Amino acid sequence: MRMRSLVVFKSMGFALLLALGAGSQAAEITVLSSNGVKTVLDELGPQFEKATQHKLVFRFAPAAELKGRIDKGEAFDVAILTTPLIDDLIKQGKVPAATRADIAKSGAGVAIKKGAPRPDISSADAFKRTLLAAKSIAYVGQGATGANVRKIFERLGITEEMKAKTKILSGVSASEAVADGSAELGFTQISEVLGVAGAELAGPFPPELQVYTVFPAGVSAGAKDPAAAQSFIKFLTAPAAVPVIKAKGMEPG
Repeated sequence: MRMRSLVVFKSMGFALLLALGAGSQAAEITVLSSNGVKTVLDELGPQFEKATQHKLVFRFAPAAELKGRIDKGEAFDVAILTTPLIDDLIKQGKVPAATRADIAKSGAGVAIKKGAPRPDISSADAFKRTLLAAKSIAYVGQGATGANVRKIFERLGITEEMKAKTKILSGVSASEAVADGSAELGFTQISEVLGVAGAELAGPFPPELQVYTVFPAGVSAGAKDPAAAQSFIKFLTAPAAVPVIKAKGMEPG
């Protein structure tokens, strides 16, 4: 009975949040978001629009690419990037620190073509053997996972061996690359694998090599409607958003 009351209380709190958002004048909110949280926003975005009458305009790309576009002057209302990039926007005064909130975090995983044999990636040694045996591997050059993969190659002492078989992607995800057969293994955020037809998750990186990426959000200092933009971030960090985030292979921020 006590647990049921707690659930009802949380639901009422979430409903109140939606009511507050719906009470303001409808606004158009431009969101520049890392591909890492696309599957989450694809589900929660329409719910937010229905509850508040605000309209969301999403622009998805690798976080580093979006940061570069913001640095060049691209306008936005909400940015959802990686921790270092959001923190740099705060230092530049482009995102007020008070608006920053961690939305979700994700580990990296290995994508394979749907139905393909699952490689052994259960340990660092097994992962190394699998990498050396693979005919081709792929990751997005500007993606959050790319820098971590290169560090892993160095740690395993196979940087030179991997050069000839590595495909650095741009404009296509690692999951899409394995789905269309252009790469045997793809390295990306786990959440990005789950959203691509024709690809499946072979598994996360081994625990000793795993690096988690946190995706914070922040409101632009030049947001057209700061209150509406902030209400979207509050929506994404509300308790009712947690099941969606977990269903997409991520954890709440």
